[in-house]
Amino acid sequence: MIDADAGKPISYDEAKVLASDKDPKVREALARRADLRPEILFFLAADTAPEVRRAVAENEAAPRQTDILLARDADTDVRAGLAEKIATVAPDLSADEKNRIHRSTHEALEVLARDQMTMVRQVLAEALKDVAHAPADVIKTLARDAEIAVSGPVLEFSPVLTDDDLIEIIRSGPAAGGLNAIAKRKTVGETVSDAIAATDDISAIADLLGNHGAQLREETLDSLIERSVDIDLWHAPLVNRPALPPKAAMRLAEFLADNLLDVLQKRADLDANTMAAVKSTVHQRLSGGPAKAVHAGPRDAPDFLNPKLPLDNAKQLYAAGRLDTAAINNALQAGDHPMVFASIVVRSGVDPKVARMIFAEKSAKGIVAVVWKAKLPMKLAVLVQQRMGRVAPGELIKPVMGDDYPLGDEELKWQLDFYANLAAKSA
Repeated sequence: MIDADAGKPISYDEAKVLASDKDPKVREALARRADLRPEILFFLAADTAPEVRRAVAENEAAPRQTDILLARDADTDVRAGLAEKIATVAPDLSADEKNRIHRSTHEALEVLARDQMTMVRQVLAEALKDVAHAPADVIKTLARDAEIAVSGPVLEFSPVLTDDDLIEIIRSGPAAGGLNAIAKRKTVGETVSDAIAATDDISAIADLLGNHGAQLREETLDSLIERSVDIDLWHAPLVNRPALPPKAAMRLAEFLADNLLDVLQKRADLDANTMAAVKSTVHQRLSGGPAKAVHAGPRDAPDFLNPKLPLDNAKQLYAAGRLDTAAINNALQAGDHPMVFASIVVRSGVDPKVARMIFAEKSAKGIVAVVWKAKLPMKLAVLVQQRMGRVAPGELIKPVMGDDYPLGDEELKWQLDFYANLAAKSA
């Protein structure tokens, strides 16, 4: 009886016999050997038993020609096994070996990156997240994945993604939690920080502020401080920012809670004059003296909800047939939220007061209903939720089956009627 286990050398003829053995366990044991001729492993890659094919997929000695074959295997465990092998092999390869494997397995990686099973794509993402020589197109595919378990590791760690790549992903709307992953990268450039700050994603911006490797322009930091007055989640990371400018420290002293004021006063990077001014402001607040106005208008209300909207401009564009999805998306990418809001109101016919109430309430379903009534795509509804609606990442409503609305027409109509009645009662 020939032994398939790798305890002793095996001849080519013996391997051929074992490769056709009726017992799949024998063939599986053979497929795990590292001393087989490539043609034997290639033969086993087409075995009828999935456990045999997985053994080949996990075998580092398997010829690269098996990768594309196994990447399209019908069995999920086989495909996951191939991804796991990449996780084991890729980080330790030399540059020459990486280039060779890049050429021979590139197609297999592309297939795995689009696998229908999240588990397979997740294993691949974890494998490639910190590999500097990973194929850029494969990394970008994983970074745009709709599942954060797949896109998250790549968005947070991959050195392959450039600032331009990250900005493009931010503007196109990553998976829920994707902005947080980008905000946590070891280093975040100023332009990427600006793009995250422009999204109005409260959680992601908190992560950005708490990341000492994130570079923030002073203008961006000042803007976030002004917006943070009613956003408690930002206060602690703001007061702990490295190299806090004097102007920023003074503004924070006007509204921070007592425990954070103590942190602010203990900072070692503020000059004597700034520290004296900060302590004076703190003393005035704690002694009950007059406080400066820190917020005007509705609590935490976005600027685009003010009464002055470019409705006439939106109506003119609509009448001319130019208020289409592309025009609205361009306005959104440019950060022109008043124009986006006015455009949605005009296209939907929803009363501006009702729309304002929906956005002020941060209602994900209400926002989706207004965008649906405006006959705009669901993908745009996701971006509007993220960037204008201040909807928490875990509460985002996402499309199903491509770009279909996940809520039925009756549910969407009910949302609009509910807020219309609510607005009428509060009038």
